[in-house]
Amino acid sequence: MNIAVIGAGAIGGVVAACLKKAGEDIVLVGRPEQVDAVNREGLTMHGARGRETIRVPAMAKLDKPYDLVIFAVKTQDIEEAFELNSEFLETSLILTSQNGVQADNLLSSHFDKIRQLSSIVMFGATYVKPGEITFNFEGDWIIGRPFTPVDPTTHKVAEVLGKAFKTVVSTDITGQKYLKLFVNFNNCIPALIGKSMQEVFADMGLCRLSVMLLKEGVDIIQAAKIELTSMPDFPRERILGLANMPLEQAAGIIHKTLTGLSKEPLYGSILQSILRGKDSEIDFINGEVAQIAGHLKLPALLNRKAVDMVHEVERSGKFFTVDDVKKAFNS
Repeated sequence: MNIAVIGAGAIGGVVAACLKKAGEDIVLVGRPEQVDAVNREGLTMHGARGRETIRVPAMAKLDKPYDLVIFAVKTQDIEEAFELNSEFLETSLILTSQNGVQADNLLSSHFDKIRQLSSIVMFGATYVKPGEITFNFEGDWIIGRPFTPVDPTTHKVAEVLGKAFKTVVSTDITGQKYLKLFVNFNNCIPALIGKSMQEVFADMGLCRLSVMLLKEGVDIIQAAKIELTSMPDFPRERILGLANMPLEQAAGIIHKTLTGLSKEPLYGSILQSILRGKDSEIDFINGEVAQIAGHLKLPALLNRKAVDMVHEVERSGKFFTVDDVKKAFNS
């Protein structure tokens, strides 16, 4: 396969670098400053797999059709990425990699469903600057079909990506995406304060807030009768257990897990966007359950407040203090 990765941020950069190193035919599509840096100096990746600079061809938009096109932009940027590259997307297999559950639906108006594949990224990365990324930790890359049954093409794509990552084929990618939604629920709190996961979740009050957001979100998903499906190495019971155990006990687990997740600072996807002066994916994470709650005429007071406060940070460019956040949520 010849492969194009659209999005030269954290995940897109890691994917392009690792697949290129594995010998795949890769191009990376990014913004002009990213393209200039990668073409001039290469793509530098450091962290879980050491430090290396890898030469990856980069361009501002697709130059021809590719067998597989991986969308690695944030959900809110999918339409822009499609419009910019639509000339050469008429025959490609399309693979989404976004957090949240809406990316496949957004692209379904543009593609035959048989050409759409979906994925869940369980490895972590941080965008440092154009041409430089941190590979924070390893994890599965789960591949599936959002609208059609898994077929030989799905396995072929997983096999190709498996040259660089541990890939798993899923027969229920949608149910797993809803579970992954809660893995990303914590990202809103560092985005409010402007500090790393490790710094934020060293504070037990913020760990309690994380659990409160989770408990509310799980209650809403269950009220909507949406099934959460276990992922490899991440059973649904891990999230449901946290949501159902006493607050202090669950907060202790959050504290231990998120302060030890990576030796390098880990900022989370929402804060990374804000630090780059871009709108974040908050509407597709905590905002997703708030929207579902609205359809059910249920309150989602905590998650709505989290969404509103992240938008305030986006508008103002100013972060809240830890005390501001605790006071706002009475945590």
